[in-house]
Amino acid sequence: MLYIQFLFLLLMLYLGSRYGGIGLGVVSGIGLVIEVFIFKMPPTSPPITVMLIILAVVTCAAILEAAGGLKYMLQVAERILRSKPKMVTILGPLVTYTMTFMLGTGHAVYTIMPIIGDVALKNDIRPERAMAASSVASQMGITASPISAAVVYYLSQMSGLGANITLITILSVTIPATLLGVLAMSVYSLRRGRELKDDPEYQERLKDPTWKKRIEETTATTLDEKLPTSARNAVLIFLLALATIVVIAMVPSIRTLSEGSKPVSMSVIIQMMMLAFGGIILLATKTKTAKVPEGVVFKSGMVAAIAIFGIAWMSDTYFKFAMPSFKGGITEMVTAYPWTFALAMFIVSVVVNSQAATCRMMLPVGLGLGLSPALLIGIMPSCYGYFFIPNYPSDIATVTFDTSGTTKIGKWYFNHSFMMPGLIGVIVACLVGYVLGQMFIG
Repeated sequence: MLYIQFLFLLLMLYLGSRYGGIGLGVVSGIGLVIEVFIFKMPPTSPPITVMLIILAVVTCAAILEAAGGLKYMLQVAERILRSKPKMVTILGPLVTYTMTFMLGTGHAVYTIMPIIGDVALKNDIRPERAMAASSVASQMGITASPISAAVVYYLSQMSGLGANITLITILSVTIPATLLGVLAMSVYSLRRGRELKDDPEYQERLKDPTWKKRIEETTATTLDEKLPTSARNAVLIFLLALATIVVIAMVPSIRTLSEGSKPVSMSVIIQMMMLAFGGIILLATKTKTAKVPEGVVFKSGMVAAIAIFGIAWMSDTYFKFAMPSFKGGITEMVTAYPWTFALAMFIVSVVVNSQAATCRMMLPVGLGLGLSPALLIGIMPSCYGYFFIPNYPSDIATVTFDTSGTTKIGKWYFNHSFMMPGLIGVIVACLVGYVLGQMFIG
């Protein structure tokens, strides 16, 4: 019966993924009701902490966007890309990775992607090389960001397992691991595909005068817009917020309010700081609050919160109910072959299309199986597997933004532009993360 119920869980996740975002959350709600009232599973608690963190981080980042800070960051990124245009296949992924690291979400990639494509095309570089890698890099940056929901959830669940498990130790594994993964897939991308002059499909398209004119005359840039000083100030305040969170994480005595008391948890600290610095940005830049909900960061963040609400609650209810029966066999397999748990996380991510939701589903399972924190943190990059099926918004948008048509979903669906960069990036990140986890935590 447990296997049938597990297949039901996968079915609900699949149905929800067909609608994406909010649909994933509310369809999971249907699954939760069936689990409780048909399958008689005791419901677990909803993922309140994760949702509050997402709300706080998204609110601060959305205020940054409304204040013009995101455009300022884009202009800085564009200057970097245009200063070394021949290096766009390396710099593009590093830029999108850094933006995700700072904002805690990969959805800001939509604004920079047309610029990456324009720089590549204007320098006779196959746009697929830079654009596909940049899309993947924007998602790999999530497990390296100190304010992403995935990292904060890991911290909230594992900080009590040992004094050596802190935000800093988690990031000391995930940052170099994902960064090396990004560099590895970027190096691979340098020579992937044919040069534009040798690509018969591209050359055939150039024979269409309308399409040729579109390529020659299209120029994506943010540099022609003059931004107020408040936009730069908003970015500086946001960077100060990130620095403050890192400092408090490094010095536990700052969050110890009285002698003998436990330090305030970092999940609470992040919520407090994001709300507070969001307020500081709002006051310092005199941003109109009506603009905040209109930006892409706020909308995508709220959608993510609802998706995680349903997914995490439904899946947690099942795994808590089923774990006593599954634990023995799974523990033996994972102990013998640790990579199998990374594969399980990867597969779940392909289904749910969310790294935070994957962590929320799988980390309690790993802890319940008695897996070591070093292993669970080391393989954390495996929670990004939704490039495998090219239906994620950033990948679809990247295909749309590539005016050359070189970034595409292949005839056989799985032979798409994001497959090899994604596999290389995640595998390298997990291998490096596993080694670093043993060094810093194990």
